[in-house]
Amino acid sequence: MDIISSPRRRCMAVRHLDDARLLKEWAYINGKWQNAESGEVIEVTNPAEEQGGEGSVVGCVPRCGAVEARAAIAAARAAFPAWRDLLPQERGRLLRAWGEAMLENRDDLALIMTLEQGKPLHEAKGEIEYAASFLEWFAEEARRVNGEVVNGHLPQRQMLVKRRPVGVTAAITPWNFPSAMITRKAGAALAAGCTMIVRPATETPLSALALAELADRVGIPAGVFSVVPGSRDIVAELCANPVIRTVSFTGSTEVGRTLLRQSADTVKRMSMELGGHAPFIVFPDVDLDDAAAQAVAAKFQTSGQDCLAANRIYVHADVYEEFLALFTRKVQALRVGNGLSEGVDVGPLMNARAVDKCQQHVDDAMAKGARRLYGGGVHELGGLFFDPTVLADVTPAMAISSEETFGPVAAVSRFGSEAELSGLANHAELGLMAYLFTNDHDRVCRITEMLEYGMVAVNCVKVTGGPIPFGGVKQSGLGREGGHWGLDEYLDTKYICAAIKAA
Repeated sequence: MDIISSPRRRCMAVRHLDDARLLKEWAYINGKWQNAESGEVIEVTNPAEEQGGEGSVVGCVPRCGAVEARAAIAAARAAFPAWRDLLPQERGRLLRAWGEAMLENRDDLALIMTLEQGKPLHEAKGEIEYAASFLEWFAEEARRVNGEVVNGHLPQRQMLVKRRPVGVTAAITPWNFPSAMITRKAGAALAAGCTMIVRPATETPLSALALAELADRVGIPAGVFSVVPGSRDIVAELCANPVIRTVSFTGSTEVGRTLLRQSADTVKRMSMELGGHAPFIVFPDVDLDDAAAQAVAAKFQTSGQDCLAANRIYVHADVYEEFLALFTRKVQALRVGNGLSEGVDVGPLMNARAVDKCQQHVDDAMAKGARRLYGGGVHELGGLFFDPTVLADVTPAMAISSEETFGPVAAVSRFGSEAELSGLANHAELGLMAYLFTNDHDRVCRITEMLEYGMVAVNCVKVTGGPIPFGGVKQSGLGREGGHWGLDEYLDTKYICAAIKAA
């Protein structure tokens, strides 16, 4: 991502889009496509190509700032009353149409995503389907925002509780899931009757703008959904502006803390899905080959750039070496390459900082006694490609045990007892997802209760979707996304007490 005055030669793969209109290179504000007042643009590059090299440019988008953010806020505020008062089934109809439009254009949306984000094309197609599922889910939930009548404690009173949309909301979304993290937030906000402004990650704004194009096509009214790519000034304005009542953020814990501070003066509601440092726990009573395959899936999807990635793999001492052998063989079979190539399992990392962090974690672990069973450095393809890596005998003294790697480096440790496991698994300040593999029912009950995580997957790794409450505890975030819980982030509770005259 570079700020430029004139674009370089564009990536040839862009020509393979069936509908070139989905590649938008403007901000989408109040139902209109526009440039930034400054005239500056951001060059979006393909991480699979040499960063910044000729032919790596996917597109250019405006480098918007506070001016454009305020315009989007004003449009959202003006659009809010009519959207709020629309029948919920009408809001649901538009959300459903939006999701259907995504599925109809799945291949193009996935191509755009792979070009700007790098993940394998089959993963990108899966994300588009996943993203569309949130719009389908919240289309149905829109009509289920109900209140209740309270049996009162005072005579001659009628007591009602209503749930009303909070108003204008904002979403600040990450680059690792550039479509799904928008629809999971916008689906809930729009279903609740709120309007939303999205500031996408500067690395992957094109996926967000393609969603805006489809929202426009299906008739979502002007101002209800805006996408403003650009500088951090946008984020500062969204956090400081009193018109914004809720900010939803997915990203690092460090940035989340900053947003909380920036939003404190206006006492905003904050919905945050922050960092993860997931333990993956294996007991001896499971099919080890299956557990190893599941561990590979949990660790290496999106090249390990996933807050749900299995960062710490804890294996019982009785089966430790056997698991390591199975796991390492499966990691060795992973194919690294350009996400557009057939059969690729692991694509490039997002930027040079991600590569550097992977290398630092590997070097630190090996200096402190870890065994490198496979990988351990930049892949032979060079650039932003990093070898899928297996480190054994990882200890709490190593940085990888306490820091989220966000890359394709698997750290494997042994444990002997449930008491020892508790200390290892729960020592992190983060608590988003944990994975547990055991067939002992009593152990499942004990360990799931012991784990300090917002979500626990037992004998599986694929658990997320529209109906479930996604979120963490401790410093992994605030609130929940998905399910009926996701609507709560965008609804206020209003209590009405009315005196009733005696007959």
